[in-house]
Amino acid sequence: MAAMRRWRVVALSIIFTIALIYYLQHKPSAWDYSYSSINGFSNPVPNDGKIHWKKLPERYPVTSMIPLPTGAPKKIPAVQAARPNETPKMKEERLKKRDAVKESFVHSWEGYKKNGWLRDEVAPLSGKWKDTFGGWAATLVDSLDTLWIMGLKEEFEVAVRAIEEIDFTTTEEKDVNVFETTIRYMGGFLAAYDISGAKYPALLAKAVEVGELVICCFDTPNRMPITRWDWKKYGEGNSQRAPQRTLVSELGSLSLEFTRLSQLTGDPKYYDAIQRIADEFDKSQNSTRLPGMWPVSVDASVPSFKDDNMFTLGGMSDSLYEYFPKQYLILGGVLDQPKKLYEDFIKVAKAHMFFKIYNPKNEDLLVSGDIRMNGEDVSLIPRGQHLTCFTGGMVGLASRIFNRPDDLATAEALTAGCVWAYDSNPNGIAPEIYTVLPCPKNHDCKWSEDVYYEALSNMFPFQNGVTEAAEHRNERMKTLVPERKLVPGLMNVDDRRYILRPEAIESVFMMWRITGHPEWQDAAWRMFQAVERVSRTDIAAAAIADITVPKDQVKDQQVDSMESFWLAETLKYFYLCFDEWDSVSLDEYVLNTEAHPLKRPAR
Repeated sequence: MAAMRRWRVVALSIIFTIALIYYLQHKPSAWDYSYSSINGFSNPVPNDGKIHWKKLPERYPVTSMIPLPTGAPKKIPAVQAARPNETPKMKEERLKKRDAVKESFVHSWEGYKKNGWLRDEVAPLSGKWKDTFGGWAATLVDSLDTLWIMGLKEEFEVAVRAIEEIDFTTTEEKDVNVFETTIRYMGGFLAAYDISGAKYPALLAKAVEVGELVICCFDTPNRMPITRWDWKKYGEGNSQRAPQRTLVSELGSLSLEFTRLSQLTGDPKYYDAIQRIADEFDKSQNSTRLPGMWPVSVDASVPSFKDDNMFTLGGMSDSLYEYFPKQYLILGGVLDQPKKLYEDFIKVAKAHMFFKIYNPKNEDLLVSGDIRMNGEDVSLIPRGQHLTCFTGGMVGLASRIFNRPDDLATAEALTAGCVWAYDSNPNGIAPEIYTVLPCPKNHDCKWSEDVYYEALSNMFPFQNGVTEAAEHRNERMKTLVPERKLVPGLMNVDDRRYILRPEAIESVFMMWRITGHPEWQDAAWRMFQAVERVSRTDIAAAAIADITVPKDQVKDQQVDSMESFWLAETLKYFYLCFDEWDSVSLDEYVLNTEAHPLKRPAR
């Protein structure tokens, strides 16, 4: 069997090489530097007056490569529930909703094509363009697999032809954001290649171009990456060292894409790079200030995870944790490490981060808060983040694949908490960050206006040192709530923006596919209608500066910004909530943190 596996790897490499040779001979402009598995395909640097990146000999080469795990994929429990029953009338309604989402996508895509083609973003109010992620056509690349999923094949092929014009050897940016480049560009190319049945070799060739670019940031003494990489200094021959301060999500969220690139090319160096990072997380998991989890900021030069005292599943940490169960899936379950990392962290999150909240309908709602460690004291910061709303989907996925059925209720309550934040807002959309009122652990959580007002008065005191009568306090709070644009249950709105984020609908989609319960599809439709109503412009869709203003004022809050994840993630998840049950099946694909579906190994 080992000989057979080796033969399969050799055969795959030969096929890949032949396909790339054909592609490069016919489309030479798409390849500006050599790939280690193919010799002789290095075009001269363009004479365009720009500085171009060129790969240099490694200062700190790997002496013993970590290979991809071998063995037949394990039998992993099914993620998706049985296909829900559906009458002809129900199907008709579902497809109408799906088509409404598709129309929204096409509207924004056409606005991008007309006003921002081959730039990173279109500005949805002015019609100008922006380059925010290297100037490498982020919206185009991010949208590739969505185009295919929505059946827009002609548009897909136009976009595939256009990627030949993207030059990853140069950028106006001083630093390459390695995390964003990996999840949007490498992930976008790989997913488009996978979802289209490997029929477009240009997509894989472009993924390799990105891989060859970002692998250079790993050429450091300890092989930890420079996540904000000064590519010009590298080109000048300067030695490199991993930074003393880096975000934990940027260090720990490269695994899916690098692993898939190794699987498709047969080149182990990409997997080797990320597995070294995973091993460091494994070694340090029980020695941080909150054992089991890792802080927001880490020292990659050591690496050390002991200095920072802030812990969260929200921004700057989120995808680190998201990728543990997903890495297990992309490897077909043959490596236990991602499962161990997940199971050792989730028990800490359940004990300290997830909390029930007071709400007027006494619903079973959970929010994932932030933790500040003060010595050994665990201090909960009870705020919800839109970014943290991915958590329900992550816990639900892991409840299936790791056979943790009791965690499904936790996943549903976390997702319901985010849906509540949408439904409670006058515009039907959750703000970016908000503070809520935790229920006392193991105590009554029944809604009480007096309890709510008392907590609010502690956050917004009358006068320091002055005792306030309950009657006066309640009257003051009845005035304060509308003044601060709160709704019952919310203590504060810390960040009032809505920037077209996908995390809440991501978990709703996951719950729909995992349970088949129609309440999740209903929630998706409410959320889509709300987002479409406030964000649509003549050109595309706009972010909102303050989503808590009255309905008749919210259009005035539109901001001239539409990040590429609107087309890559948000509308894709909405669409999949109404598409056919086996479209992008979670038992066949694993979606990266930019919602790019990567093919899982078949048994």
